[in-house]
Amino acid sequence: MSDLISVARPYARAAFERAREAKDLAGWAEQLELLAAIARDSQMHSLLSNPRVPRPDRAQLVLDVAGDKVGPEAGNLVRLLAENGRLPALPAVSDAFAELKAAAEHRVHADVTAFRKLTQAQEKEIHDALAKGLGCEVDLEHSVDSALLGGAIIRAGDLVIDGSVRGQLNRLAANLSR
Repeated sequence: MSDLISVARPYARAAFERAREAKDLAGWAEQLELLAAIARDSQMHSLLSNPRVPRPDRAQLVLDVAGDKVGPEAGNLVRLLAENGRLPALPAVSDAFAELKAAAEHRVHADVTAFRKLTQAQEKEIHDALAKGLGCEVDLEHSVDSALLGGAIIRAGDLVIDGSVRGQLNRLAANLSR
């Protein structure tokens, strides 16, 4: 996965710069999300990874499925990815583009995984603390994982705050084994 991310970043940066020049970040984000969804499809993924399918044909498959929802420049990106054997990286390109877009808009997406469902007050408290600490608008999403045993894990960009009981037990075990 980390290999796909490193492959995707230069393509995402190039697409981002082009979108910013055209003042169409939202349009590009929408097109890339569609292309990523197409590439994530299990049948399409197997075709895009199949060395027996010629690379130009792989690109055309993606573009045919996308239809007129993808403009000529995004189509060129798909062809370039295919030419370089990077079409399976389309979802990672879309994700990296979304991160660049969020940073340009001074927004960050934060995932909170908690032991149990957060109350509205807890959600607001986490949102406000992250917004203040990061100095930007926060889009908060939360999920439940009872395996945490208690507490929560917050991920916002490169920031990870592990306040879970499971995390504390793991750190304690690591300290005791030294």
